[in-house]
Amino acid sequence: MPTIKNEKDSAALRLAILGSGNMARRFLKQLPDSRRCELRAIGDRDPEQARLLCDEVGDLFAGDPIWGTEDDVLSSAQVDAVYIATVHTTHARLAMRAVAAGKHVLCEKPLTVNHAQAMAVVDAAQHTGVRVVEAMMFRFHPQMAAARELVRTGEIGEVRHIDAGFAFFVPTDPKAPTIVTADLVIPDAGGLTGRLFDPQLAGGGILDVGCYPMSIARAIAGAAAGVDFLEPVSLTADGSVGEAGVDEWAIARMRFGNGVTASLRTGVRMVDNNTVQIVGSKGTIEMLDPWALSTSPQVIIRRVGHLPEQRTFPASGAYALQMDAFAESVRGPEPEQLSNEDSLGNTAALDRWRAAIGVRYPFERDDATITTVSAYPLSVPAPVGGADHRGPGRIEGLDKPLSRIVMGCDHQPDLSTASALFDHYVTLGGNVFDTAHFYLDGQAERRLGKWIADRGIRDDVVVIGKGAHTPDCNPEALSRQLLESLDRQGTGHLDVYLLHRDNEDIPAGEFVDVLNEHADAGLVRVFGGSNWSIQRVEEANAWARANGKRGFSVLSNYFGLAEPHDLPWPGCLDACDAESMRWLTERQMPLLAWSARSRNFFVRADPSDLTDELLVRCFYGCENFERKRRAEKLARDHGVSPSAIAVAYVLHQPFPTFAMYGPKTLAESRASFRAVEIDLSAEQVAWLRGES
Repeated sequence: MPTIKNEKDSAALRLAILGSGNMARRFLKQLPDSRRCELRAIGDRDPEQARLLCDEVGDLFAGDPIWGTEDDVLSSAQVDAVYIATVHTTHARLAMRAVAAGKHVLCEKPLTVNHAQAMAVVDAAQHTGVRVVEAMMFRFHPQMAAARELVRTGEIGEVRHIDAGFAFFVPTDPKAPTIVTADLVIPDAGGLTGRLFDPQLAGGGILDVGCYPMSIARAIAGAAAGVDFLEPVSLTADGSVGEAGVDEWAIARMRFGNGVTASLRTGVRMVDNNTVQIVGSKGTIEMLDPWALSTSPQVIIRRVGHLPEQRTFPASGAYALQMDAFAESVRGPEPEQLSNEDSLGNTAALDRWRAAIGVRYPFERDDATITTVSAYPLSVPAPVGGADHRGPGRIEGLDKPLSRIVMGCDHQPDLSTASALFDHYVTLGGNVFDTAHFYLDGQAERRLGKWIADRGIRDDVVVIGKGAHTPDCNPEALSRQLLESLDRQGTGHLDVYLLHRDNEDIPAGEFVDVLNEHADAGLVRVFGGSNWSIQRVEEANAWARANGKRGFSVLSNYFGLAEPHDLPWPGCLDACDAESMRWLTERQMPLLAWSARSRNFFVRADPSDLTDELLVRCFYGCENFERKRRAEKLARDHGVSPSAIAVAYVLHQPFPTFAMYGPKTLAESRASFRAVEIDLSAEQVAWLRGES
């Protein structure tokens, strides 16, 4: 190992390395070239391996070497930040634990195995106030900066297509070296029994090296549009999944919103040129040795009517440049070369690529036991109320308080995503989950039930179930679907049960009778209607009173700051009209307001953007855009997102309300949850509605 060459800054970042394998050694070779990072510690799950590496690189340490387990290093007061150089499946856990210990994190690519884990890591870091940066060193090299600038300035005209590949062939013999490039050889890849072919270690080409071409394609497409990156609007793929269950080679075809297309290749059982070609209307840009940066990184520009132009860049230093950019970001904004949002987008795109060829690791499957991302037990705080001091909500017939923001469980695509969203929601103070027999053909209920069982918190949460959706809106279907819902969720009861739709051809009393039977049997605690009119609820409760039965305790209709011109699906009803609000106030009946953020109208809507047909059809109009303008003003005053103002509006009504939302990201969830901090006066509520 080299000794320290560059004079370090007086305030150099005190860095620890987690891991003692090839990646750690490759990183340490360039540590002497960093001015802003100094080595203080090495940690490994096997502390003896950490000690051996310390002995090997002893000259690199600034001060006495610190070594031990990963947790030993994370607890050291002599460490400011960590570089995670372990196997993919440990990245998220170690990053979360580093963040919890107050350490900044530079994590080797991929940031995490999937988008769900990446969201958790980024959210935890941003909430804690530490920096997390994905270590994808080519993004910090001047070759990459040059390519982006050439595209931004239109040197090859309008970008049409990007072709990028990164692949290598792992020999069958576990003792044979793996040649990535002429100057990059992996001596111990392990053949077909090594980590690259182990699904339990997230093996395969897409995550290991496919992340590079995916990252550059998104970045170049973004540069062509004048932004940092773009996400593909379409992605198709082919490939070969081996007997072990990992992708041995794969290709992806993508299209971006600005019309740019991309072809990507990756693999651990095929050879590629390992170059990047950017094709424009007036020329091409070719990037040689863009990934390993170990021989002679070049950019070759070919333009119509011009001789080829060749630019050559230093073959080393990318890791050191990455270290220094990371250290600078600790004291300032995140690196412009690779933001957290960019890393999140890359993990989501890699998820799509894997899904397109049928790769899901065993620990991601819906029947797996998925722990919290940190692997620590889930902490369940008291449910939150609101800034108006009404506290957590109550529904007569339930013996536990309810958070006034309700998690919608209707769209989570897999158990990993559901677990990350649900864990995060609980830590924010949420404890109410809304699902339905109808959602995702039963998968939504199964995922919710599996997550609750994995966390062991059935008695701590409130589950709202729904059944009898059109066309099966009748008492017989209600009973059958309720039993199926209980079985799917693995629970003996639902706290709240709602008729998902109404069928006015059936007397309300018939529904009341069968719901009472299930309540008497202990299968449901309380019940009500979703998308039921006030008149039908009155009919149901009149029947209940006349016959000594329990009536509807709750109503769940659309209610939000954006008043609907139409509703998204047939059979839906809202409670935004004056008559409904007056009735709810007089009866003090709790309203479970679905889509309380109005399909995120207050963040997403723009009069010039007509791409979301449902949003346009239901909410676009002058009055709602005026409400959006007012919500944005209050949001600026309170330092929150307009979506938080929209949720706060729902919570500040003269009748009991619960705001139901369905966030797709943790950032979206946290932003909306800030509604509980906001105290609106009656005058502000009226002003938001447009009454003054």
